[in-house]
Amino acid sequence: MAGETISMLGTWMQQMAQGWVVAGLTTSAFTLGLINFCAGIPMLALTMHGGIVADRYDKRRILIITQVVQIVLALSMGWLIASGQIAVWHVVVAGVLLGISTAFEMPAASALVPELVDRDQLSAAIAVDRSIFHATRLAGPAIGGWLIAWLGTASAFYANAASFFALIIAMLTLHPRPPGTEEEEAMRKSGMKEGFDYVRRDKPTLAMISMLTTLTTCVSPFFMITMPLYSRHVLHVDAQSHGFLIASSGIGAFVGSIWLLTIPHEKRAIYLRLGAAVVCACMLSLAFAQQLWQAVIAMIFLTLGTSTMFGLANTIVQERAPDAIRGRVSAIMGLSFFGVLPFSGLLVSKVADLVGLRIAMGGGGLLFGLSASALLYSHRQLCMKQPVAAGVERDA
Repeated sequence: MAGETISMLGTWMQQMAQGWVVAGLTTSAFTLGLINFCAGIPMLALTMHGGIVADRYDKRRILIITQVVQIVLALSMGWLIASGQIAVWHVVVAGVLLGISTAFEMPAASALVPELVDRDQLSAAIAVDRSIFHATRLAGPAIGGWLIAWLGTASAFYANAASFFALIIAMLTLHPRPPGTEEEEAMRKSGMKEGFDYVRRDKPTLAMISMLTTLTTCVSPFFMITMPLYSRHVLHVDAQSHGFLIASSGIGAFVGSIWLLTIPHEKRAIYLRLGAAVVCACMLSLAFAQQLWQAVIAMIFLTLGTSTMFGLANTIVQERAPDAIRGRVSAIMGLSFFGVLPFSGLLVSKVADLVGLRIAMGGGGLLFGLSASALLYSHRQLCMKQPVAAGVERDA
């Protein structure tokens, strides 16, 4: 837990710093979307293979290798910025290499958490894992903004490189996964088709992945990709204020992740609908915000809603997934975000250039509200079902 906390702090610091660097190199939202698109293509191409690798091999070793790759990338980017040589194409190349690493890291990390606890403790473990993710999302950008003001932009990249060593040390303290039954081990060696077949048959899992795809298409590009332009060219604030705005998103996200511990199965559909309504309202609020404090309040409640929806969906999917194909199921779920975001980000950023960022934000919020309402209404009972013993809900 300590290793993940330190590593995630560094990751959020670098993400904030990189967005600020790119916003200083271009005023085009489409360029930001294009950078994200290039970084996302390797994930789209390799995440499925990453899920297979996660099921077949030691997840600890996979994570250690990916951390080493990310250390090298962070140091390289920091040196380019410090020497004044950084250009947009450098960010694109680094993004592609990071996407390759993340394609293997994400399924392994998602599937590792359930291996560390009993199935009846899984919901709490996921909530704690998400709370760490979002607590660092709160602190990381704020620390990054302060560090940039004190030591320069490159320092955030160097700090991120150092932070990965904490997670590597943590991975070395974990014991290897004990072998499963003969049938389970045989299933681990099967292909990606088994993962897709499971998702297609298990209706609650399919419903949650569809919901995440909708959220990623209509909402995520705005606070994941275009926010540096929003801060710099719409609100007209400096790097520290931008860091504060991004950090404020961690407040709602952190509260949402802790909130998951209190939501019973029978209330999940209600909280999913409530989360969708909050997200829609806050996207409209961001579109009309004139002052930093207005944007901060909207961002807090926006991420409260998205965190609740992402957290509940992740819990439902992981609760139901059979252990032997959990990596592949995690890969499919991850693609609902990482596989969709490059394309939605490219589309949304182009629309923002054409009609303006404020109008694009408002339109995205309304479109999400309509889509989520239709999806959650048609699947309102599925997300409350308890997972069956085998982890598979067959067609009725």
